[in-house]
Amino acid sequence: MIDSFDFSPRTRLIYGPGTIERLGQLCKELHIEKPLLVADPGLREAGHVDRIMRLLRDVHLKPEPFHDFDINPTTTMVECGRAFSETKDIDSIIGLGGGSSLDCAKGINFLFTNGGTIADYQGYGKASKPMLPMIAVPTTAGTGSEAQSYAVIADSNSHLKMACGDPKAAFRLAILDPELTLSQPTSTTAAAGFDAIAHAIETAVTTRKSNISVMFSHQAYRLLNTNIEHVLKNPNDLEARGAMHLGAFYAGLAIELSMLGAAHACANPLTARYELTHGVALSILLPHIVRWNASNNQNLYSGLIETTMEYDNHPSGEVLANRLEHIGKACGFPSKLRDTGVEDQDLKTLADQAGKQWTAAFNPIPFEGAEAMEIYRCAY
Repeated sequence: MIDSFDFSPRTRLIYGPGTIERLGQLCKELHIEKPLLVADPGLREAGHVDRIMRLLRDVHLKPEPFHDFDINPTTTMVECGRAFSETKDIDSIIGLGGGSSLDCAKGINFLFTNGGTIADYQGYGKASKPMLPMIAVPTTAGTGSEAQSYAVIADSNSHLKMACGDPKAAFRLAILDPELTLSQPTSTTAAAGFDAIAHAIETAVTTRKSNISVMFSHQAYRLLNTNIEHVLKNPNDLEARGAMHLGAFYAGLAIELSMLGAAHACANPLTARYELTHGVALSILLPHIVRWNASNNQNLYSGLIETTMEYDNHPSGEVLANRLEHIGKACGFPSKLRDTGVEDQDLKTLADQAGKQWTAAFNPIPFEGAEAMEIYRCAY
């Protein structure tokens, strides 16, 4: 039986090496004249900002660059972006970079067009006024934010991550040019890639999954799983880079339709409290989550592993968990939380916070603080 679903793609996808050169003309198609260019400082240092500014000015646009934010954008950073934008006569927003840039762009758009604070938009569909048109130019294959109508913003005081979504917050178009990923350090490629893999795996089994979301999850996992190690060994392989880019986008579409689960619920407090890289935290946690989720349903992950011909008559959860541990090792990540500086006495607090994360509610097995504590103990 095919479950019912409601799928309305809101983002035009433009993919291929060199497609960034079309940015100026695409802006013209959207009648953009003065975009806010949201890009983290690292993108400026890598030369990407100068290139984008040139492409926009070549077609007589007047971009306004904004860089005053960091990884894991906070309410303070988004408010700073709103204040900056209000001094400029912007008519659109371009997000350039990884998930931090794209989420910050969405957060700024919420406040610039609808007012209030970002906490006012926690949840979905709370923007009552039109929002500015946005273009996503992701430079990492990771979060898939370019395919989603959600922004994930951390509260500057509590560090709790808030998911703020609205149909109007979706990017009008996304340009996936794998050439833009070539400047990434290997560590960024590895962490972003594992994040995308975690998206594909978690979305495939949530309580909100549907036939169409599972299709995107499986295709994302196939592309990511078969290319991540190759990209790490051959970072200049554009075909493999492109496959990772598309895999991250498909996984982002799956998140939009299916949401995430316990691994992200457990990873978020680690990122907030210890500034542990999100992809690294997921690589430590996800194998344990997979085994735990599959303990009562050995076929839970069979569809995923069959997409890459990894099925060997062993329980699907164990096969997948072993594969994830192999990828984490190939990425050079630690295998235990204790090796990252996490303190044993903090586990209870972390577990309480994990149980309150919004993604915990979509895990295939009920997941609260007690269950999070069990996972942390296994991963410690």
